Amino acid sequence: MLSVLDLSGSDARTTEDIFTGRSQSMPLGRVYGGQVLAQSIVAASRTLPADRKVHSMHGYFLRPGDSAKGITFSVDRIHDGRSFSTRRTQAFQEGVPIFSMIASFQDEDPGVEHQAPMPSGVPHPDDLPDVEARLDGLHPMSKRFFTDRPVELRHIPSPIYTAVEGPRRPDQMVWMRVRRAIPDDPGIHRAALAYLTDLTIQESILRAHGIAWTTPGLKVASLDHAMWWHRFGRVDEWMLYVQESPSARGGRGLATGRIYSADGALLASVAQEIMVRVPEDRPEQS
Repeated sequence: MLSVLDLSGSDARTTEDIFTGRSQSMPLGRVYGGQVLAQSIVAASRTLPADRKVHSMHGYFLRPGDSAKGITFSVDRIHDGRSFSTRRTQAFQEGVPIFSMIASFQDEDPGVEHQAPMPSGVPHPDDLPDVEARLDGLHPMSKRFFTDRPVELRHIPSPIYTAVEGPRRPDQMVWMRVRRAIPDDPGIHRAALAYLTDLTIQESILRAHGIAWTTPGLKVASLDHAMWWHRFGRVDEWMLYVQESPSARGGRGLATGRIYSADGALLASVAQEIMVRVPEDRPEQS
């Protein structure tokens, strides 16, 4: 993960805002959306002083990327004010845009403060089974996605990889963290948090309809992604991702999420709309 976030290119002292990055190998050959999200944020951050941090982003996934190829990032310096800066990042492969993002950055300022509370009575991740360590029924190439990725997850109530257990409802919670300690740089932690947000947010939509990821013929694609960073948190410590879907219709579903540190601080909010297509003759699942 750190290697794909280590882009090459210019910095804030130049005006040639072109960066390049490698792609993480993926079993199905498509670029992982969270990767290009995080890389786009890193690219935009490279055009700003280190103390001006990203606080929001809005992006559109335009085309599927090829994980066997690198990505070029072009950053436009749209605005620099006394407290805020705005950047547009476009991600390209072979000259064709695959992702487009606008992000806003801010100096740390004092102000009013409140937050939605973290849900109570949530089991600690150490008390939940590591289901990913014993996945059965997955193709070896698909299983590699779980064993090789840098992220550790604990689902509440349970994962929906091969089956949806329990009642069909449009919400779930997921404990998450990266598997090993990473450098203290707050910018890296913010970008890595964006990387994590795209992993499971779609599942509240699928869970509502009893659809497992291994459903034959299932097609899911992220359409857009929005994120707001509220407070700093370390991604190498457990965080709780609270997810729900308010609506699905017309082959699209909307999912929202709130991310909390283990001690209850609200770190970020997320929203994503996805395309979801399910075969009409799919078998019923429990």
